[in-house]
Amino acid sequence: MKKAMVKTGLATVMMFGAVLGHGGVTNAEAVPASSKTQTVMTDNLFKYGLKKDVELPVTVTAGGLSYTLEKIMIFDSKSKDAQALIKKYGYTGTESAKYFIWTKITVENKSGNTVQKSYEDLKEKWVLNFGGDYSAYVTMPLTTVNVANYKPNNNEALWSWSLKPGQKLSTYQAHLYNEDFKEFYVSVNNKGNQNFVEIVKATDK
Repeated sequence: MKKAMVKTGLATVMMFGAVLGHGGVTNAEAVPASSKTQTVMTDNLFKYGLKKDVELPVTVTAGGLSYTLEKIMIFDSKSKDAQALIKKYGYTGTESAKYFIWTKITVENKSGNTVQKSYEDLKEKWVLNFGGDYSAYVTMPLTTVNVANYKPNNNEALWSWSLKPGQKLSTYQAHLYNEDFKEFYVSVNNKGNQNFVEIVKATDK
């Protein structure tokens, strides 16, 4: 089944610490849902009618960039949990968003060149897709961006990032989404190489 990149358009922080744990196409790695006993809450996808075919974490690698989705929580953007994070990190654009999505991720550069998402390269390298006409899109955390001597690779609330060969980053990232949940796959696109892994296969709804 082919997938294409689609358009991209503390509860407290302590709670999230407990829940989230504060060339060619390459391989995608995932653990079948039926073969792993889930002892720690890694997601709330079931709340939105999404039944996992594989358990988290899942890793997708393309063009030497490895992206691992460790955990994901979906919230109504006006909920108490979402608003706690939005206010803490100063996330923008949330007023018109239906859903606020909070992820824990690890990114590793296994290529021989620097990989980045910054003013030098604005292209998003990974995308969360839920079956809508538009994918979830990353939102800016102003409290980590608008600071003196700003540096990329923030490990609390990611915005811009830059990884040299062999460098790894574990962090948290927020996305916004406005459509229905019909499936869930993560796609990575780097240096002309693209790969994806299906976490929830498409349904007919």
